[in-house]
Amino acid sequence: MAHSFLLDAGYWTLQGHWLDRDQSPVSVKGRTLISWREDWFTMVTKLVFPNQEREEIALQYRGHIDQEARLYTFVLMHSVLGRVEGEGWIAPDSIVQRYWVLGDRQRRSGVETLYRLSDSSYHISNATMTGHYLTSTMEATLSRQAT
Repeated sequence: MAHSFLLDAGYWTLQGHWLDRDQSPVSVKGRTLISWREDWFTMVTKLVFPNQEREEIALQYRGHIDQEARLYTFVLMHSVLGRVEGEGWIAPDSIVQRYWVLGDRQRRSGVETLYRLSDSSYHISNATMTGHYLTSTMEATLSRQAT
């Protein structure tokens, strides 16, 4: 079973929970659109927090995959963090990426794992850190939508 998230163009929905430091978990929903042009991908994600007083989060990725090495790099405009760079590894059952905020005195960074449950479903878990401390986490399920 090959990866369908990120490696194939498509539309995905997300549903799960977000947890900020010293806060109760809140529901999060989202949508992701992935498109491809040669070895370059574009991914746009919007996260919303139903019935919560938390701002939406918008993410716009542009990245390049080295198909032979199963590695990728990306740049990201994040509505909360600002300009971000990152790298990812495509493992047999998961996609793992790490990212860091550019020019950030707070030294914010993060890590994310997408574990394949099926061709059309992934479990995503991520954590954002400020220095050495966790500041937020998210766990959710991504589901591929029929086109």
